[in-house]
Amino acid sequence: MDKGLAFLKSQVNNAVIQHASFLGALAAHEDQADDPRFSALCSRHLSNMREHQRMLEEYQSQLVGDSRMANIEIGMTPAVVPDLADTARESDYIRLVGDIVMARQSEDAFKTFREAGRMMGNRTLQEIGDIGERHHDAYVKEANRLVQHMFVERVQGIDDIDSVRRQSAFTRLDATT
Repeated sequence: MDKGLAFLKSQVNNAVIQHASFLGALAAHEDQADDPRFSALCSRHLSNMREHQRMLEEYQSQLVGDSRMANIEIGMTPAVVPDLADTARESDYIRLVGDIVMARQSEDAFKTFREAGRMMGNRTLQEIGDIGERHHDAYVKEANRLVQHMFVERVQGIDDIDSVRRQSAFTRLDATT
């Protein structure tokens, strides 16, 4: 395992790649979503996620010096494209669950950057981590609420968005049936 600056570079590079995948999924889902609530969720959070990607890439460029990092990024980026194409055939529910998983991965990386930056006195890493962790946490909370509603709607057999709007947000499920 790498140590020192090489380790920092590899972890920032991993975060750039992983977050780019999440950002790409969010942008694609904004356009692909059948459910307007899902599209709106993506739309609301895209600008923050683009800003996080910019911050990560800017920090990555400050750490440049290892040509091996560029090869890893180039080698991994095309693998994301088939995954995004596959999600187009899935339901909004499945796509949203996948987005939540990716957002949590990014949130964990940002949380690590924040705390590691704090411990090492690396203010840039700490700030990137702090901002990214807060925004990803907000996305995950909002996305979890939506996925829970979508789950209930599927269990209850609701397909029509207009009927969903008329239903109470506090619909009860009977776990015994």
